[in-house]
Amino acid sequence: MSTLKDRLTADMRAALKARDELTTSTLRMALAAVGTAEVSGKAKRELSDDEVVAVLTKEAKKRREAATAFADAGRAEQAARESAEGEVLDRYLPKQLSDAELTELVTQALAAGGFTGKAQMGPAMKAAQAAVAGQAEGGRVAAEVRRQLGL
Repeated sequence: MSTLKDRLTADMRAALKARDELTTSTLRMALAAVGTAEVSGKAKRELSDDEVVAVLTKEAKKRREAATAFADAGRAEQAARESAEGEVLDRYLPKQLSDAELTELVTQALAAGGFTGKAQMGPAMKAAQAAVAGQAEGGRVAAEVRRQLGL
């Protein structure tokens, strides 16, 4: 079992004992998503820590989008709950890059690959995502790549 999954399980048990309903339910949901990812495909397998981080990143993004949707619909209580769940998940994710750090990494990746135009957006994104390595959301990376390629 991956160490991150072990940590999620241990933290969920601790939250359960502490009667922390928000953390307990959020970590249960995260562990369920990890379990679903483990059984997807042809055979059940253990996920690596990087794969668990990818699942948690996806779940955190869902929480942010739901919070925005609830806030736009005037449902502040549900929006606050989704935001709180996102904050619980953020504890297990790598620290996100600042805008300046992201700009610098994307600049280096584009310079190393010699990417210059619109036709090279796909390879440029692949190189930029590899350089960022999960420390920034794909949307932020894509926006920065587009800006630097002049699109």
